[in-house]
Amino acid sequence: MYDMKNLSRLKVIEANAPEAVKAFWAFDKAALADGAIPVKYKELMACAVAFTTQCPYCIEIHSDRAREAGASDKEMAETVAVAAALRAGAAMTHGTHAFA
Repeated sequence: MYDMKNLSRLKVIEANAPEAVKAFWAFDKAALADGAIPVKYKELMACAVAFTTQCPYCIEIHSDRAREAGASDKEMAETVAVAAALRAGAAMTHGTHAFA
């Protein structure tokens, strides 16, 4: 199911909801632009989110962008660890609901 070629089908969404797609891309660009937080760190944050949501498209896109922004193997490995810790932490804290 996962194939980067599928992203070419975004044109179908754009053709049928052009204003929404235009707004999405503008928001995406603004959110990931260099600002108080440098692009490299924003892309590493995007990677962490992608690892926890397990989106292969986002993992590939944002890992590549983080690398382009200068992210090292050590930074990427720590990003993986942070994502894993948050996912595990969510399982632990949500597990408390089983003891109501």
